[in-house]
Amino acid sequence: MREHISRTGSTEDRDVGGDYAVKTDGLTKRFGDTTAVGRINIRIPKGEVYGFLGPNGAGKTTTMRMLTGLTRPTDGSAEVAGVSVADRSELAPRIGYAPDTPPLYEQLTGWEQIRLAADVYGVDDDETDTEQYLARFDMLEDAHSRISGYSKGMRQKINVIQAVIHSPEVLFLDEPTGGLDPRAANKMEELLSELSEAGTTIFLSTHILEVAERAADRVGLLHEGELLTQESPEELVADVGESEDSGLNEVFLKLTQERRGDTE
Repeated sequence: MREHISRTGSTEDRDVGGDYAVKTDGLTKRFGDTTAVGRINIRIPKGEVYGFLGPNGAGKTTTMRMLTGLTRPTDGSAEVAGVSVADRSELAPRIGYAPDTPPLYEQLTGWEQIRLAADVYGVDDDETDTEQYLARFDMLEDAHSRISGYSKGMRQKINVIQAVIHSPEVLFLDEPTGGLDPRAANKMEELLSELSEAGTTIFLSTHILEVAERAADRVGLLHEGELLTQESPEELVADVGESEDSGLNEVFLKLTQERRGDTE
């Protein structure tokens, strides 16, 4: 799925068709006098992989917490899977969220953690999906060991599996390849591709720009709470890159440096 989006971030260019998995209008979060996220407008069609990029402190995690109903916006509105983010009870079953710091119970085994998540979401199956996900990430052998003994990469695998076990309509991932070795990271990217092809919308925040360049249909670049641009990686590189060999990393640095210069 490819769609050109103007760099203005206005909703007028994107509100044709109206069938969006994620929709925000003027979404804002302030902490006292500090604006962490300022009036961002996003439209994400169903089944799209949306890469959410930005330097540390840009407001990415705050945005994801608002979109998952965990943080109340100061102003503006947002709908995810057709539900207002203000309605947490209706929103929760429709989304999956794997935050940067995995919410895991240290004394449970990996298997127990996943089955706990499945029970919370009312998943009634023969545990086949659990086995398949664990096998995909080479975790079957360690699935019955306590999480307290897991490495960062093993924890991340369980974190993502429990976020997808109930087949959410929209999946939010914050640094999903963090702590993974190259083999596991590749398997993660394959999973994202399969989920997207099956109709799951994926909101992907990552510092690894190569992952966004490979996996995302479009990327949004957030800087100091402002959404600077939304385009496909190819369009963004073509519009901003200085040569045919430019990549997303070069474009990211150029845009953020230009913005920093504008505010100094």
